[in-house]
Amino acid sequence: MTAQPTVRDGELVLRPWRLEDSDATRHLHDDEIARWFDVPAAHPSEQEHRSWIERTGTEWAERSRATFVVEWRGHAAGTVDVRLQDPAVGVLSWAVYAPFRGRGLGWRAVRLLVEWSFDALALDRVEAHVNPRNRASVRTALRAGLRREGLLRGNARLAGVTQDTLVLGRLRGDAHPDSREGFTAMLDSTLPTKRAIAQGVLRSTTGRILLCELVYKGEWDLPGGVVDRHESPAACVVREVREELDLTVVAGRLLAVNWLPALLGWADATVFVFDLGTVDAAVVDRARLQQREIRAVHWTGPLDWAGRVAPYNERLLRSLHEHTGGTLYLEDGTPTG
Repeated sequence: MTAQPTVRDGELVLRPWRLEDSDATRHLHDDEIARWFDVPAAHPSEQEHRSWIERTGTEWAERSRATFVVEWRGHAAGTVDVRLQDPAVGVLSWAVYAPFRGRGLGWRAVRLLVEWSFDALALDRVEAHVNPRNRASVRTALRAGLRREGLLRGNARLAGVTQDTLVLGRLRGDAHPDSREGFTAMLDSTLPTKRAIAQGVLRSTTGRILLCELVYKGEWDLPGGVVDRHESPAACVVREVREELDLTVVAGRLLAVNWLPALLGWADATVFVFDLGTVDAAVVDRARLQQREIRAVHWTGPLDWAGRVAPYNERLLRSLHEHTGGTLYLEDGTPTG
């Protein structure tokens, strides 16, 4: 059996647990550790702690888990471990004792463990499952180079209460977290995302606006849809009109940007409204509607909107009808300023 190694980064050392560590560490168990690991707040007994230390050796021998003391300047400052899963995946866990918190030891120890796991254990992926309310552990995972990947809703219980779990991960091939690419990818994974919607105003030669009668909701709406990942809003509205109406249009001037607050279960969104130009009304007679989304299309004017379009869209349409200047900025269909 290969002995569990010791891993070093200057004064920070990851080494195997030894029975003689019990007296120095079991009294460092505190309420913060008890809270997030959902264990009793009382210090473990000497026998309980020694049994746990012995189990770390057994798990290493079985190659099911590698658990290390985090040692800082000769003092036991915490613990980190990686639980091995198939195929070539490790699940990380860590704790820093109260006297050593706030010094950046947690993320440095986790990062050191990750690099060692890729090298010595030939893992292709490491991941951490963190309660999103445990902000300190979320920061630790991110600074260690893991990226936020998703939220598992209601999949865990903590103190008898159903909780969510945040999943963070890093792949062997990911850029190193100290590189520009690695740091950017980590930060990008944490930033808020907002739906972007692109719609278009297509007018007839008599000045009427084309609205779509939709299959999946009662209100009529401008043609368009949700912007795909890595797609520009202008490209989106052209694509959506082609897919839904089989019409070829050009995205012209940006008429308005409309921010929509959360509504009916949808998160908030930003809508880009483009001028699609003026066409002969008969052009639409040749449109081939995407039947799973579009029931019919209608040329409309201000007298047709009330009761047929959503209130925020009616406000948008009336703002566009009355406006002759540059691009409008609206919130919930209402111009600001």
